[in-house]
Amino acid sequence: MNRKYRFCIFLVPIFILTTSLRAQEAYTAPKLSNPDSWSIILVPDTQTYVKFERNQGILETMTAWISENIDALNIKMVLCTGDLVEQNELLVSDKINGNMPSRDQWRAVSHAFERLDGKVPYILAAGNHDFGYKSVENRKSNYNQYFPVHRNLLNAKALRAAGKNIDGLPSVENATYEFISPHQRKFLFLNLEFAPRDTILQWANSEISKEIYKDHTVVMLTHSYLNAQNKHMEKENYPIEDANYGKAIWEKLVAPSKNVQLVFSGHIGSPDNFKGHTAFKVDKNAAGKKVNQITFNAQAMGGGWHGNGGDGWLRLMEFLPDGKTVISTTFSPHFAISPATQKMAYQRDDYNNFSFQLD
Repeated sequence: MNRKYRFCIFLVPIFILTTSLRAQEAYTAPKLSNPDSWSIILVPDTQTYVKFERNQGILETMTAWISENIDALNIKMVLCTGDLVEQNELLVSDKINGNMPSRDQWRAVSHAFERLDGKVPYILAAGNHDFGYKSVENRKSNYNQYFPVHRNLLNAKALRAAGKNIDGLPSVENATYEFISPHQRKFLFLNLEFAPRDTILQWANSEISKEIYKDHTVVMLTHSYLNAQNKHMEKENYPIEDANYGKAIWEKLVAPSKNVQLVFSGHIGSPDNFKGHTAFKVDKNAAGKKVNQITFNAQAMGGGWHGNGGDGWLRLMEFLPDGKTVISTTFSPHFAISPATQKMAYQRDDYNNFSFQLD
């Protein structure tokens, strides 16, 4: 056998292996597993995207991707887990925990979501960093200044009730929104402030218990709820009184309910450790229905607390036509935008990709 022939035989398996690896890494854009499905997009905490000017473009890419895929993915709702900004009332940045004053942070997150106005409703939780000076030193917030309900007419159309803020004024940090899915399942989305006050939990209970919502599936959105061990938060060290954390929210509102079946939250994280940003827990409410409780964040991915803000990760929640099955996929438009990084655009771990059932 001559050397040239032996060399060709040697190259064949290498070529096959290389081709196989490339095939495994081939990128495909997210698509619905069933063309009759509809979806919710879950956006994690945005604070690190907006506190550094250099990161703001990643958040813009995320909301632009959502806008471009409203029809393809039949997106009917966008939810954000809160901590929209790093500091609510910071006049001068310290150049360490961000280089943007609060006004510019609020403007940045407002601008990113503005492109969705009139296209899809979105509900944004108010996190601890969205109150007070740096982190909920009090209950004052600029939330409603930058996200008034009338700005997105689809939000205004879906709004059913608003709770009262610390000044006693109606405010959409605490609000309910009604939605009927393409499969005719009735939903009531309940947005709750960070560590809601007792009066807010009482208000929320009175709203979801109304006769007109007895056949609705209630989806609760709040900033802090589960820890990374899949347990309800019991206590956090913030300088506010009259605060209910995850366990208290469960005991006072969710568990006694007959129609809460989904809870979304964010808040938790660990530098470049995705598992430390996520949690999942299933319990049953007073009616014996499953309550799927999902925590999703990404803010310390991409370089930790002072990194790029979270690598652009989103959760796509696909609701199948059977009216019960939901498929969760974790995807990054930031990585997907370039052929050089598209192989990194999906999280493959079980805790980031799973399905669950609604009753």
